[in-house]
Amino acid sequence: MGWKAVHRWLGLVAGCLALVLGVTGAFLAADPVLQARHASPVPAGLSVAALAERVQRAMPGVEEIRRLPSGAYVAYGFDGEQALASYVDPADGRALPGYRPSELPRWVKNLHRSLLLGDAGRWGAAALALAMALISCSGLVLLLRRMGGWRHLAGPVRGSLAQRLHVLVGRIVLVVLCLTSITALYMSSTTLGLLDLDAGPEPDVVSTIGNQGGLPAAQVPMLQSLGARDLRKLNFPSATDPEDAWKVTTRQGQGWIDRYSGQALAWQDSTAAQRVYDWAVVLHTGESAWPWAVLLGLAGASIVLLWWSGLFVWWRARRQAVRITGNSPPAQADALVFVASEDGSTWGFAQALHDALVRCGHRVHTSGLEKFQTTPSTRYVFVLAATYGEGQAPTHARQALERIGRLPVGTAPVAVLGFGDRQFPAFCAFAKALDQSFRARGWRALLPLECIHQQSSQQFAAWGEALALALGEPLALNHAPRVPPSTTLTLVSRQDYPGRTDQPTAILRFQWPRRGWRDRLRGRGLAHFAAGDLVGIVPPGVGVPRYYSLASGSEDGFLEICVRLFPDGLCSTHLHGLKPGDAVQAFIRRNPGFALQGRRQPVVLIGAGTGVAPLAGFIRRNDRRTPMHLYYGGRDPAHDFYFEPEIRGWLREQRLASLQTEFSRIAGGGYVQDALRRDASRLRDLLRRGAIVRVCGSRPMGRDVAQTLDGILGTLRLSVQQLKAKGRYAEDLF
Repeated sequence: MGWKAVHRWLGLVAGCLALVLGVTGAFLAADPVLQARHASPVPAGLSVAALAERVQRAMPGVEEIRRLPSGAYVAYGFDGEQALASYVDPADGRALPGYRPSELPRWVKNLHRSLLLGDAGRWGAAALALAMALISCSGLVLLLRRMGGWRHLAGPVRGSLAQRLHVLVGRIVLVVLCLTSITALYMSSTTLGLLDLDAGPEPDVVSTIGNQGGLPAAQVPMLQSLGARDLRKLNFPSATDPEDAWKVTTRQGQGWIDRYSGQALAWQDSTAAQRVYDWAVVLHTGESAWPWAVLLGLAGASIVLLWWSGLFVWWRARRQAVRITGNSPPAQADALVFVASEDGSTWGFAQALHDALVRCGHRVHTSGLEKFQTTPSTRYVFVLAATYGEGQAPTHARQALERIGRLPVGTAPVAVLGFGDRQFPAFCAFAKALDQSFRARGWRALLPLECIHQQSSQQFAAWGEALALALGEPLALNHAPRVPPSTTLTLVSRQDYPGRTDQPTAILRFQWPRRGWRDRLRGRGLAHFAAGDLVGIVPPGVGVPRYYSLASGSEDGFLEICVRLFPDGLCSTHLHGLKPGDAVQAFIRRNPGFALQGRRQPVVLIGAGTGVAPLAGFIRRNDRRTPMHLYYGGRDPAHDFYFEPEIRGWLREQRLASLQTEFSRIAGGGYVQDALRRDASRLRDLLRRGAIVRVCGSRPMGRDVAQTLDGILGTLRLSVQQLKAKGRYAEDLF
């Protein structure tokens, strides 16, 4: 069973009871904070003897003094038949108000420790602590895998609000929850008798009755030598038992003292188990460290968010899970499709390929890559592989490369299709490793490796056309992704640019519909978005959305995109036909790898054509006046200088530090990479000082820009790949 399965099923099975422990733990964390308020300053050099003498003078019936972990002193005794307990001031021994333990904290503590079920409940609480430790450790492993390792742990988080909430809370409190679970297990082992803290049975000691009365506390040598700060507990000799002795407990151990002579009768050092227990109590409860108790309380309360968001993520994934239909047994199939997917999204593409092959008359078997195996009837092998974290295999397929390496080379040709996100340096690294392994071992290639960016249905369909040619069959891949819940956007204004060809462009501004938190949790993410995120538009009668980079954020109060009309483009045709007041259905897809929120370094923005849209959004929200330098490429400034009035205004407002333009269809014109070469010296200086780069435009333009920057950066011993690895270079290419 993998870490993901451990985390999921323990969370589902033990989640409700863990919720009880978390909430009660958060409540109990208030105790150390309240106790710290009653901790009076201890006079320098105060001995236990002086403390006992002062308290006994102020409270004649005192029988015991305890120093709480918070530093407060509590005295217990009797006034006649009336039991007394109160905080005391160590400076003069007088009683202080405030020590009134109520029934509610006691009830909550019993619920937390034993679920109100006595010894059976203590075993249950220990089992829950073990479950919480496993949930926390597995969650930490999964978190590191999702974020790509320790180096990227603080990076942006993708996904729905529930997913992001689960990850964000988890990376703050998982270590604390793991620590409290382990300490709870240790404490439970002592309570249940599995671990003995004592050095042995208490010695059988008695005070030797003398002719004179017992010594007062102030004259007992051992008590004089002990500092009041080291005291844990002091028991006074019983007034009704003349043979009873003093008993003093400190961090170092416990001792017994003759009440008449003041001589030490016995001493037991604290055991190593006891010292570990003392630390476990501090780490688990926050006693003696109230700031840590506050953190523990917040961590306990966070279990509510973790459990609720985790449950929602599981329910949503279960509802959207793809189940392959019409799956032939492997031995009877002539086409095998193997899938490696961490979050399940790749299975939808596998189902589309599976169905297309079946329509062409093939018998197809589709399964996880960890089950890779060919048979004598196999004619074609397809591998659809997503990459996880820093180029790793999805969890279920982590042994797939080794398995493939042990199998004999088959006769069937193999086609590998990768899925990933170009914002990450390890784009489709696992698919590339698979393809290289197949080629190195001698498997024939049905098609060259192809990598799909951000689950693009258009790229997948194009790959299907190449596959149809390779098979010589009328294969058509129609993958209709599961579209998140959409909302209605109403067009409020548009700016039209005719262009010099038959491809006009329009900047479309839509009204921003505010959404509540319930809609956001369900994936209706229009309540918050940022420039550089993507808006998915679903044209009428079409199941596949088209994505456009946003030129605005929710802080701007509107949603804006820049759309060029493409011949036979269903979505662009639909959008260009809109008039103010018309509406479209849309949803938000986060693009955190491209975002700029919180960045303080200088920024180099490189865009061409409609690719300037998200860059314009970055500049629009540059309220801090971070130095931003825009390199813009177009065809003709008279026809396609998009956002020109705004860009000129941002220059005046110093939201934009500099602007360099190149237009290819005018005399002496060129491309945006020519502007980069012309400004090479300043670019080197900016990148030497830690500037980050954002590139948006067509895929060929992005490739040419990367090659140009590699040439410029050569003298600095830097490269675009190195900048990507450090999170300083990101692309949004189409």
